[in-house]
Amino acid sequence: MRFHQENPLPESFPHLNCKMHYFIFIKNQLYCEDLKVYDLAKEFGTPLYVYSKKTILDHFFKIKRAFSSIKPIICYSVKANSNLSILKLLVKHGSGLDIVSGGELYRAKIIGCPPKRIVYASVGKTDEEIKDGVKYGILMFNVESLAELEKIDNIANRLRRKVDIGLRINPDIESKTHEYIVTGKKESKFGMDFHTIESVFINRVNYPNLNIVGLHIHIGSQITQAAPFIKAIKKVLNLLKKLEKKSSLKYFNIGGGLGITYDKEKPQTAKDFARRVIPLLKECGLKIILEPGRFIVGNAGILVTKVLYLKDTPKKRFIIVDAGMNDLIRPALYNAYHRIVPLCRNVKLKRKSLKPADIVGPICETSDFLGKDRFIEARENSYLAVLGCGAYGFTMSSNYNSRRRAAEVLVDGKKVYLIRKRESYKDLVDKEINLLNPR
Repeated sequence: MRFHQENPLPESFPHLNCKMHYFIFIKNQLYCEDLKVYDLAKEFGTPLYVYSKKTILDHFFKIKRAFSSIKPIICYSVKANSNLSILKLLVKHGSGLDIVSGGELYRAKIIGCPPKRIVYASVGKTDEEIKDGVKYGILMFNVESLAELEKIDNIANRLRRKVDIGLRINPDIESKTHEYIVTGKKESKFGMDFHTIESVFINRVNYPNLNIVGLHIHIGSQITQAAPFIKAIKKVLNLLKKLEKKSSLKYFNIGGGLGITYDKEKPQTAKDFARRVIPLLKECGLKIILEPGRFIVGNAGILVTKVLYLKDTPKKRFIIVDAGMNDLIRPALYNAYHRIVPLCRNVKLKRKSLKPADIVGPICETSDFLGKDRFIEARENSYLAVLGCGAYGFTMSSNYNSRRRAAEVLVDGKKVYLIRKRESYKDLVDKEINLLNPR
């Protein structure tokens, strides 16, 4: 693989007014750090997820610096992107992990995350998952219901352990984001209301095997303004005043949810967010835990796809590519917008010379699209990059239509590492049992 060695002044994407990632155009060729993305597509094939190591670490340290005055525990949200190499990279640089399943705990163990840097959420933890968390000695479970509280207490009793837990509060806060990723309203399945939280503290003697050491909120994802966070934090501060004589709390976990730029959003920076909330957090006198996910990896990844066909109909133009909703479900699921750019662009081409087109995949569903009504240059066998796919991209992918899941690569300057092999057809059926030919 031959790499471009020249390094002229890079031209950032026009919608960015500051450096948010290391995907840039150099002489009209899209680069990830120092490598031409076209070369990566040719070497590893498509669909292909490409991640930038510099972008991941840059965003992690932005949060760390912004909150340095209160020295929080930063627990990266594994569900955003759970690749082992990315987890190991972040843990190596001091991150903890926010997990929501036994599978994510298993990943945390493999990469050697210290147990006291792990917090465990989820409304539906199984007995086995709770036992595994207790035995590993995680920092705390974030408990979402009275039934779960009772279950953890019973399991702790059987294991003869005293288990630390946090109580997840549903603060009934409206956050301006997609309804599917709002988690802090009273209609959602997450957390407990303030009255229930107070009753738990009053009746904590009923849970002799548990130490209630924390309070937890997480109001949603892709939130671009500080106001909803501030409202939620203030509600918790009022609760803390009521609980002052009843609690032995150590931690206040304010969750994650910081938004990123996908198109024209103007999300708050980590620095601005910290400036707004730190004075409130200092009031509570507790150790703060943060759970960023999308903010760290969202703009650190792209999905590269090959153009298979151009199709014109009396009503529409379609650019048919080899990546589908099984590779990136966000557009189909949330009607989410992702910018899409050619790997090799023609700056002389005028927008008015292009027809609006839908970029669609090969899946047998009408909802299988990556973008609609885009003015984009494309020809058969050329390549496109779907931007902002580092979070909830591969991690939400599937084998629908018996399609193999994509390969993933991590770029570090002039080096590239294959961090997940493309699935084979054998992988698709390896766990199935052929009843017509039993062993």
